Amino acid sequence: MGFFCCCFNSDAKEERSSRRSAKVRREGKTLHSLIHNISIESANQRHRTIAEEILQIGSGDTATRVFTFSELEAATENFADECLLGEGGFGRVYKGHLEDLNQDIAVKQLDRNGLQGNREFLVEVLMLSLLHHQNLVNLLGYCADGNQRVLVYEYMPLGSLEDHLLDLPPNKKPLDWNTRMRIAEGAAKGLEYLHDVANPPVIYRDFKASNILLDKGFNPKLSDFGLAKVGPVGDKSHVSTRVMGTYGYCAPEYALTGQLTTMSDVYSFGVVFLEIITGRRAIDTARSSGEQNLVEWAEPLFKDKKRFIEMADPLLEGNYPVKGLYQALAVAAMCLQQEASTRPLIGDVVTALEYLTISHNKSTLGMEESLPRSLSCASSEENVINETNEEKDAISSQQIEEEEEEEECHLSESKDEKDEVNHQGGSMELEQQHSDKVHS
Repeated sequence: MGFFCCCFNSDAKEERSSRRSAKVRREGKTLHSLIHNISIESANQRHRTIAEEILQIGSGDTATRVFTFSELEAATENFADECLLGEGGFGRVYKGHLEDLNQDIAVKQLDRNGLQGNREFLVEVLMLSLLHHQNLVNLLGYCADGNQRVLVYEYMPLGSLEDHLLDLPPNKKPLDWNTRMRIAEGAAKGLEYLHDVANPPVIYRDFKASNILLDKGFNPKLSDFGLAKVGPVGDKSHVSTRVMGTYGYCAPEYALTGQLTTMSDVYSFGVVFLEIITGRRAIDTARSSGEQNLVEWAEPLFKDKKRFIEMADPLLEGNYPVKGLYQALAVAAMCLQQEASTRPLIGDVVTALEYLTISHNKSTLGMEESLPRSLSCASSEENVINETNEEKDAISSQQIEEEEEEEECHLSESKDEKDEVNHQGGSMELEQQHSDKVHS
């Protein structure tokens, strides 16, 4: 009996494998056909080269549906204004509903007059057809009828992180600390998948709050892959490309040289994480001149432990674990190091954030032992705070408690101290290259 079961299971597996391979071949042909047609229509061989490079990613196992334009007109009530969710650099996004699947969808209609339309469309379709992770938005399909370029995604009911974090109206409830840390953790896991699991690695290149979408449980998913690039392979250390992205989030070395690495994404993550902690925008021209650039504003505050609480979003009203705040600031500061080689790997960032999402009732000792060495408080002292080796002595918890009593603060926990943060990540000369960028 066991023999027959084994044979049956083996045959079933082979049949499923055969069906899966046929499906991959069909969908692979569809993607190659899309590449071919768009390359011809745009008379741009470069699109074909870009697309063929992307097709090297992953297993090629896709479930991407090809929609007709009439199907999407029906789903969005002819792209009615009432269905409009928002408008970005590459087009408008509408809410729709697929009757055959009884599923809500988000439909992004790319601007047909946009200079980057075909390139962004190709990259988005290919990237999200070949990459699948719980923290990446799910691309359901696309439409390339005539000159129409339309992308169809799963609908994310809570919108973007930006909608819940920055410039909130008075009647909107702010995100609590634990939700902020969970969102940061999930977004970092999305980057970790792109950097460490995708083969070859993928550099996201446009990490910002408006590109982090939230489902009904506030679980984050990265969206808008139009600027993503296949990362360096072999003995190459970087990818050279035009500087593109959003002002305020670009890593300084990328802004100045066009040399792109996964560490460029880590820097951008640091900017967004600082937005999550502070509730401030990366660039806010409505503020006074010294506070318009978030990273530059934060730099002197990083140097003074007594001012750390000034960096917490006032909308939190003090409802956060102080130890967690200190550790979060340490992670952000390390991601914002000016030198790319001194920034942590995104995998280490993820490990640190996993423990920041644990209740602040977790013992300090347990949390310290669980954090990776590269992002523990002890390591933060060595890498983030700029002091001499003689000054790098551990401070006991008893000393910390005595200091807090003397400071007459409401703080109940504390971070291992050091006095200067060794980073200059906010100073960039991106404005001169602003005309060469495409904002997404």
